[in-house]
Amino acid sequence: MRLTAMTVAAALVAGSALAEPVTPGDVQYDEYGAVAASLTGVAGDPVNGGKIMADKSQGNCIACHAVTALNDAPFHGEVGPMLDGVGGYRTAEELRGIVANAKMTFEDSVMPAFYKTTGFIRPGDAYTGKAAQGELSPLLSAQDIEDVVAFLLTLKD
Repeated sequence: MRLTAMTVAAALVAGSALAEPVTPGDVQYDEYGAVAASLTGVAGDPVNGGKIMADKSQGNCIACHAVTALNDAPFHGEVGPMLDGVGGYRTAEELRGIVANAKMTFEDSVMPAFYKTTGFIRPGDAYTGKAAQGELSPLLSAQDIEDVVAFLLTLKD
């Protein structure tokens, strides 16, 4: 039995949809902090990415970054750079690396590592004042990272 190119392509797409997300410890950063491969193999949803950036219980990116496209959300910060136009000068790979762990690109960044679970000095247990018990979860899921990257790539102007 021969497989046609269409059959092979369909199998690859179906296989990637079933693939497990890359775990935080397995993310491969290049020498500049970029992450070449998608963390999920699933395209990001820019609408959801915008919601994550503005949601205080998720990314809350606008607490530090101003983003004109998210002007409906209150309290844009000025700690980080304005993100307008970032999709025009950063690649998906660069943005994925920065969102996952900005310190891999900018060593002195105060931006949280949204997809990191180890290597912390003294992680706390939420707002209890106590040390964390057990394994830590990343702040955002692998698909959340892909969604934020998809949103950032829409910011061309």
